Amino acid sequence: MNGSAAGHTRTAMLSDLGLTAQGGRDVEISGLTIDSREVKPGTLFAALPGTRVHGGEFIQYALRMEAAAILTDAEGARIAATALEGSDVALVIAEDARQALAQTAALWFGPHPETLVAVTGTNGKTSVTSFCRQLWIELGETAANLGTTGVEGAWTHPLRHTTPDPVTLHRVMAEARANGVTHLAMEASSHGLDQRRLDGVLLSAAAFSNFTQDHLDYHKTFEAYFAAKAGLFTRLLPDEGVAVINLDDPKGRELSQTVTANGQEVIGVGRAADARLRLLAQRFDATGQDVRFEWQGAPHMARLPLIGGFQAENALLAAGLVIAAGADPAEVFEALPYLQTVRGRMQLAATRENGAAVFVDYAHTPDAVATALQAMRPHVMGRLIAIVGAGGDRDAGKRPLMGAAAAEHADIVIITDDNPRSEDPAAIRAAVLEGARSKADDATKLTEIGDRAEAILRGVDMLGPGDALLIAGKGHETGQVVGDDVLPFDDVEQASVAVAALDGRI
Repeated sequence: MNGSAAGHTRTAMLSDLGLTAQGGRDVEISGLTIDSREVKPGTLFAALPGTRVHGGEFIQYALRMEAAAILTDAEGARIAATALEGSDVALVIAEDARQALAQTAALWFGPHPETLVAVTGTNGKTSVTSFCRQLWIELGETAANLGTTGVEGAWTHPLRHTTPDPVTLHRVMAEARANGVTHLAMEASSHGLDQRRLDGVLLSAAAFSNFTQDHLDYHKTFEAYFAAKAGLFTRLLPDEGVAVINLDDPKGRELSQTVTANGQEVIGVGRAADARLRLLAQRFDATGQDVRFEWQGAPHMARLPLIGGFQAENALLAAGLVIAAGADPAEVFEALPYLQTVRGRMQLAATRENGAAVFVDYAHTPDAVATALQAMRPHVMGRLIAIVGAGGDRDAGKRPLMGAAAAEHADIVIITDDNPRSEDPAAIRAAVLEGARSKADDATKLTEIGDRAEAILRGVDMLGPGDALLIAGKGHETGQVVGDDVLPFDDVEQASVAVAALDGRI
């Protein structure tokens, strides 16, 4: 194979990539793609099965663009039989074309960062991978995390999906290594695992956070959804790899038994008595929590500047992963107080002079709003104020439920605009307000303010000593969609400006 792994011009023979074409043909490849529009002379085009259409439908276009090779399955070859007839393209038919592509991409792009860990689970993946990256950096490593928020850390890169397609994933990981990244924590989504996007990734350790209902539109059943996540351990984690598992989750317990039976090492995390990294107690205050935990029976204390009891669980899962990947446990525990929350996830946006805090969270479903407010309650001595809205051109049924969740768990609720898109903002607010009224024990706790900036200013103005404000819905987003326009709007920035203005600093 000629050329570097970082993305410069290179070529390789099909056989060098572990592929065998029909008739034993061996051709020179100059690129990989799953998008027929990106095919150039010399490209290998992977025609993969999809949820709506099979990539075999696009083989005819790849041939017109002079693809050197086609990688597909039997169904793809059948779909494109007419176009392939008489073609001199090298045709590779694999039993599992997705897996074959991932392994090919791993060989094509070359070495990844030396230490790789992956996290799967319904919730917490972004926080756990971010915490891994932060802990590594505190330990002096050149680290990054890859997932929902793109690639962050010592090297940054945008991504469109939590777990990208194999060509993008292996290219980005090779580029990360070329840019000095030695330690990388990645999110492993159920879609990515099911579609074999992570195949070819050599993991040092893998973690499981939790399992609740999600993505059943894709997986159809709970069993299929869990099987996809379990594949990270049963299929991808090597024999010498370490599994870090939340034992407080019933599915985590089940997974731990499976991994142990396979002879792999398990670091159990949670409140369970048999957890090697065991959470013993938490004490909450306005800006974070103190946690007491055990590592293999020895007690430790740490201060976490993180809001929400679940964040201690995420932090310890990350600590377990970093330890599993080779770090010294004592050094990892000393680094815990330096963790910062992921942008837009229970993020401390500003603090008033009287000590009242303003938080921004991405909660944009009824359950997420309820969970966020319940997680905040132990940290708040005074009133809990919530600002909520709902997006336009989206599930209208959740709007009253959003209002009801806010009214049930907050002391004061301000209903405002989120991303109205093409809908009438007033109609959306009315639906949210209707739900809030169904749960409000006092109508005076509800206020409707359409302008989001004014709503934030009013909410901040209400804060007295010991109070806290949660601005829900948009999290890390930096724009508000009104009609066809995306207007600049950042909840964190607006909160900071409101606090500065009301406290006389501007």
